[in-house]
Amino acid sequence: MIEVYSFSTAVRVADIAAKAANVKIIAFDRTRPKSADVPAPLVMVIKIEGDVADVRASVESGVEYAKSQGKYIVSHIIANPGEGIEKLAYLLDINKDKFNKKLPKNMYEICNKEEAK
Repeated sequence: MIEVYSFSTAVRVADIAAKAANVKIIAFDRTRPKSADVPAPLVMVIKIEGDVADVRASVESGVEYAKSQGKYIVSHIIANPGEGIEKLAYLLDINKDKFNKKLPKNMYEICNKEEAK
């Protein structure tokens, strides 16, 4: 997981992370902090899955970019997550909104559909 400020930063971090290693971007979460001292009106979490070494490499690449933009908050890698933890990955996923129900659940599906055209 990589937590950053702003949607555009999250998309760029996801792109960099996906290109850095053999991983899948599985979810984007968003929250709108109520505190006035937060430097951006939107906080995004990019959730990634794959082999531990690949996830570590992709997170490092994404974090490096987010830090260079001053938009990095925190990141965490859960190596070998426990059974049932996958449900939590989609808990606040932006694809759960009514408007986005028809969108694919991960960027891998999006890329494969684009290549098939």
